[in-house]
Amino acid sequence: MENLDLKDRKILYQLDLNCRQSNAQIGRKVGLSKQVVDYRIKRMEDEGIITGYWTAINSCKLGYNVYRYYITFQNATQKIKDEIIDFLIKYENTWTVYSATGLFDLGIVIWIKDLQRFTNFWEEFNDTYGDYISEKIYSVLLNTHAYRHTYLTPDLYDNAESKKYIKIGPGSIVDIDKLDFELLNMIVLNARKPLIEIAEQLKSSSQTISYRIKNLMNNGIIQLFRVRINYSKLNLQQFFLGIWFRKLSKRREIWRFIEENPNITQIVTCAGYADLQAEIIIDDVDKIENFMNTISEKFPDTIRKYNYSICKKQYILRCLPDMKFK
Repeated sequence: MENLDLKDRKILYQLDLNCRQSNAQIGRKVGLSKQVVDYRIKRMEDEGIITGYWTAINSCKLGYNVYRYYITFQNATQKIKDEIIDFLIKYENTWTVYSATGLFDLGIVIWIKDLQRFTNFWEEFNDTYGDYISEKIYSVLLNTHAYRHTYLTPDLYDNAESKKYIKIGPGSIVDIDKLDFELLNMIVLNARKPLIEIAEQLKSSSQTISYRIKNLMNNGIIQLFRVRINYSKLNLQQFFLGIWFRKLSKRREIWRFIEENPNITQIVTCAGYADLQAEIIIDDVDKIENFMNTISEKFPDTIRKYNYSICKKQYILRCLPDMKFK
């Protein structure tokens, strides 16, 4: 992170905590004027460090389940690979698509509510591109805990706020109306969109929109308003770590140990593939090996195996199915 000083990193951290807070509020927390925060954020946007602002939405609360797929290519030209990526991005229920190096070439996460609709999509995918896929691994997501980006400000890691997480996974389903749905669609890819603009476009009042946002947060549908960071600009890489246990009875204890690492940004449990998966942001692959060695030493004879992949590029991140309200 040689391009960022401590103030820049504190600003990014605050944007990750809540990117809808004003620049004046951020300035008070990091010890800068609003004007300086304005300048620093604009500079980080222009330099490609900040690539957007997104809303973490728990669409499981809207009745969706989540499938994760890992695909390995065979005999696929770059043109075919681009076509496959484009096909997946355009599917209305795609959460994310990313390319990777390691045990698979492409990771896909998909929201599923109507199994027949998904079956039609998946059959079309296999009919069109199945010959270019050598392996498909899938799992059903059970829970995702996404953690604050504490690697940005390790000096603040002991702060209680830094240890909080957001949770995406099954729970009681919440009914929403058309206005809620349109509001979520408007902020899912633009979390910093001003309240007045949202109200004008939805033909509502700022007070109503503010109330709706708070209600969606209280219901657990909106989890957080976050910043998108281009890790490569900070000389960091995004690793996806998969762990298989020899002793499953230890998995919760190991989970608690893993989440204490400030470089961990996500822990996932799935039915299928690995027993536990984690996302970790680091600058050196050797740190993965060191981290796993530490776990093995602390919990001997507990880990059966592990592997990891490196995210090359994320093509889409949308925590809400792109569907019309019905």
